[in-house]
Amino acid sequence: MHIEELLFITVVVFGLYFYRNKKDQNIGKFFQNNFQGLYDKFAPYSYKAVREKTKELGQEYTPRQYTIQVLAIGGFTAVVTYLYFYNLIISIVYVLLSVLVVPYLSYLRSKRIYSEFVFEQIQTYTSNVIMEFATTQSFVKSLEGVVNSGVLDNPVKSDVQHMIDMCYDNGTIDEALIYMSQLYPFYIVKNMHQLFLQITKEGARNSADSLENMQNDIDMLIESVYRDRIERANFHRNFLQFGIMLYLMVMLVQYLLGRETYLKLLDQGFVPILLHIALIVNTYFLLKGEKYYNENVGAE
Repeated sequence: MHIEELLFITVVVFGLYFYRNKKDQNIGKFFQNNFQGLYDKFAPYSYKAVREKTKELGQEYTPRQYTIQVLAIGGFTAVVTYLYFYNLIISIVYVLLSVLVVPYLSYLRSKRIYSEFVFEQIQTYTSNVIMEFATTQSFVKSLEGVVNSGVLDNPVKSDVQHMIDMCYDNGTIDEALIYMSQLYPFYIVKNMHQLFLQITKEGARNSADSLENMQNDIDMLIESVYRDRIERANFHRNFLQFGIMLYLMVMLVQYLLGRETYLKLLDQGFVPILLHIALIVNTYFLLKGEKYYNENVGAE
C-alpha cells in the first residue's frame, strides 16, 4: 500500500469514528462543541463576553464553517508536512497541532468583530451627543437623549448610563468624563470630552463653531478608519498568500534537487531539524500577522 493511500484511509477512518460516536450530531457540531469546551475552560471572562456579543451580532462561526476551517487547515498541514518529511507520524502530529490553532483563530476573529462593533458604537455616541447638545445645551441632558433614543447598544449604552448616574451623584461631569475616556481611550472620545469640559467651565456661548469643528474631525477620522480597514483587508489577503507560498517553497527545492536527492538529504540529521525550524518560524510569522490584523482595529 502506498503511503498516500494509507494517509487517506487514516483520515477517513478517523472521520467515520468521530461521526459514529456522535450519532446525534454532525461533524461540524462535534467540532463546535469541543471548541466550546476549550473556550469555557481556558478563555478569560472578558473574552467570553466578547464571544457572547459576537453570537448576538450573528457573526459567530456556524458548525459548517468550523468544519471547513478544520478540514482546510488540517488538510493543508498534512500535505505540506508530508512533502517536507515524507513521514506519516510527523504529519499526523503536525495535523493535530494545527487543528488546535482553530480556537485561537476564532478568538482573534471574535476580538476583531467586537472591536469594530465598539468603534461603531463610539462613533454613534460622539456624533449623537454633539447633535443633542445643539438642542439641549446641557451635556447630561445630551447623554440622556442619546441613551433614550435607542441608537446605542451594550456595553456602550450601559457605560453612558453610568456616566449619567455619576454626573447626578457628583454634581459635576468631570469624573464621568474621566471614566469614559479611560474606558474607551479613542482620540475622538478624549477630544470631545475635553471640549465639553471646556464649554461647561467657560459657558456655552460661542460653542457652535467648536462643536461643528469637532463633528467634522469625527467624520474625517471615521472616513480614515474605514478606508484603512479596506486597505488592511487587502494587505491581509496578500499576507496570507505570501505565507502559504513560503510553506510550498519545499516543492521548488525538490524540483531543483530531484526527489531522490532530497530524500537522501532527509537522512542527514541536521536537515530535518532545519525543516522543523522553518515550519515553526513560518507558522509563528503567520500567527503574529493574524494577531496584528485582528487586534489593531480602529487604531488612531
